[in-house]
Amino acid sequence: MATLSDIGVAAAINILSAFLFFVAFAILRLQPLNDRVYFPKWYLKGLRTDPVHGGVYMSKFVNLDWRSYLGFLNWMPEAIRMPEPELIDHAGLDSVVYLRIYLLGLKIFFPIACLAWVVLVPVNWTSTGLEGAKITNITSSDIDKLSVSNVHSRSERFWGHIVMAYTFTFWTCYVLLREYEKVASMRLQFLAEEKRRPDQFTVLVRNIPPDADESVGELVEHFFMVNHPDHYLTHQVVYDANKLAKLVNKKKKLQNWLVYYQNKLERTSKRPEMKTGFLGLWGKKVDGIDYHTTEIEKLSKEIVLERENVTNDPKAIMPAAFVSFKTRWAAAVCAQTQQTRNPTRWLTQWAPEPRDVYWQNLPIPYVSLTIRRLIIAIAFFFLTFFFMIPIAFVQTLASLDGIQKNAPWLTPLVKVPFVKSFVQGFLPGIVLKLFLIFLPTILMTMSKFEGFESISSLERRSASRYYIFCFVNIFLGNILTGTAFQQLDSFIHQPANQYPITIGTAIPLKASFFITYIMVDGWASIAAEVLMLKPLIFYHLKNFFLVKTEKDREEAMNPGSIGFNTGEPRIQLYFLLGLVYAAVTPSVLPFIIIFFGLAYIVFRHQIINVYNQEYESAAAFWPDIHFRIVFALIVSQIVLMGLLTTKKAVSSTPFLIVLPILTIWFHRYCKGRFESAFVKYPLEEAMIKDTLERANEPNLNLKGYLKYAYIHPVFKDIINYDDDDEEILSQKWETESATVPTKRQSRKSTPLPSRITGASSPQSLPDNIPNHPEP
Repeated sequence: MATLSDIGVAAAINILSAFLFFVAFAILRLQPLNDRVYFPKWYLKGLRTDPVHGGVYMSKFVNLDWRSYLGFLNWMPEAIRMPEPELIDHAGLDSVVYLRIYLLGLKIFFPIACLAWVVLVPVNWTSTGLEGAKITNITSSDIDKLSVSNVHSRSERFWGHIVMAYTFTFWTCYVLLREYEKVASMRLQFLAEEKRRPDQFTVLVRNIPPDADESVGELVEHFFMVNHPDHYLTHQVVYDANKLAKLVNKKKKLQNWLVYYQNKLERTSKRPEMKTGFLGLWGKKVDGIDYHTTEIEKLSKEIVLERENVTNDPKAIMPAAFVSFKTRWAAAVCAQTQQTRNPTRWLTQWAPEPRDVYWQNLPIPYVSLTIRRLIIAIAFFFLTFFFMIPIAFVQTLASLDGIQKNAPWLTPLVKVPFVKSFVQGFLPGIVLKLFLIFLPTILMTMSKFEGFESISSLERRSASRYYIFCFVNIFLGNILTGTAFQQLDSFIHQPANQYPITIGTAIPLKASFFITYIMVDGWASIAAEVLMLKPLIFYHLKNFFLVKTEKDREEAMNPGSIGFNTGEPRIQLYFLLGLVYAAVTPSVLPFIIIFFGLAYIVFRHQIINVYNQEYESAAAFWPDIHFRIVFALIVSQIVLMGLLTTKKAVSSTPFLIVLPILTIWFHRYCKGRFESAFVKYPLEEAMIKDTLERANEPNLNLKGYLKYAYIHPVFKDIINYDDDDEEILSQKWETESATVPTKRQSRKSTPLPSRITGASSPQSLPDNIPNHPEP
């Protein structure tokens, strides 16, 4: 059991490490060689150039101006100085709303912490429940006297915890309501002011039914010219080009190696050699430049053949297409309505923006998505619950008793006060952090297998799974291992009626572990985030071995996106810990507040200077954020009810039953009031934007703008965007209906006359015409 001194040692270690990271960052960011690592966003925008230093030769590599090192924390106020509207223009709404999650944590927990320390800490501290408890096998420390465990059973003091639970719930709901309203308003304003983008005019159509007489492209054109005659503009069918994409990626890797060997030749004036075996460790020794030149030529021929196969093979065309319309209003109508009587065919949804499309998943047949998601749901269930076993085992080994039992020769070492404090207050958090290193990659792979068509939806699903995993294994898992595994001997020697009391007392005692976890996962990780040691090393390696042109340098310094699928679940875990322990062990709250404050400053700096947004969803993820915080609030209420029950506060516990009911009602109200703004696009807003655009740009060539917007990236290098035969839209788009030529023998979903019956209504079709089988 970690004591105050153990937590103090862990806090000192984390504060010292964070300070050293900040000092290292302050020094490294000022060096001319590292400028592209710590300010890549400005370079990619073309607003920053390499620093020029006159004088001695060393100034090209090292900043020799000692005065610039004095204000090593100046980056903090600089990160806060940029106003929010300017930050939206600079980084996008997704990034700004992501930062508001940290602000939301401060808004919720700072007042709660002040109130909890004024009211609940004196109530808990002045009681003597742990000293007078008969449960002698439960170990406690000074910090546990700040928790509800120190209050006597049947005490009237529990009314203070109940009143505070109501206060914390009402305050959290109030802040969530205001924030939901604010973010919804920001989203609608952002969409109204946003510049023209292809996804505003485009929908993704899936599960297109097969037809023996028409190709997918002809079928799509015919369907939308019939059912959207005044608004359909153009379409782009989806190709299964995954094999072609792999060949193109392989060629890029070979080209990188070719550049590396060419640069090596320029530096050494000696023909570089390499081995053709695995990882270049063995095999025949050949000339590196000649080998890669030959391989690239072979691969280029394969790419040409595969590209022809994809474009000419009807089986490579998938039953899906991107369909574009003449107006945003028409796209909104199509995306938000059912197209046919059969709700499983001609499924429409808003198309992701082109850079957000995950092309590898588009060829997946729609009918297989349900099976894929069922498989992943089962796999995730076993991953989540069986992962708890190695975590509990390794953390047991990482405890003081575990080390003394399994490595008795270390007993003299762990008895040293500093080492003992490190083991009890720091080591379990490090072990848990190490176990979670590969989890995001596993969860993202599972999300890709499920078949989501956009990067944003992949990240949101992965984030949701990550949060569930953290809830089960980090929150519930550590509570259970702390009560059912570590205290197993205590349970065996107790009467059965003592079990609930032991569990109820031990749950708040796990607060010391979560405090150390917050420091390890939160404080130290945030400080390491700003240092960017991994991107720093990778950039200099690429710059030395691979960079030959300015484009190569831009690719080498591109830091990627902020990582929503890993960052957001971690934030939600801290919301959960803060809300659960607010009324149970308020000593957790200061550590969470420090995390939110530090993370807000660091990530604001990173969003301004480093991370380059991969996509823009206009804060479509906010309903998930709101739901998880509400879920954490309900969990906190249930935990408190369970604790008071074990404390035999029978007369006061029923007053808490109302809280979950009120919280669920609050969530349903917010869902009905605000969620539609995040899943639907108002037709009124679409019409306003269309009207303004027609007035400002009457000669807009929208078809030329949208024609190649959703073509697969592997085909973009062969497109001639200046074709003379490209159709030019007239100032006034045609709106009259026209007869649509078709090769089909029947049409059951449109009123067009069929070649056989001449009927204009699907009801008059003869019964003897067989239907095409369901895909």
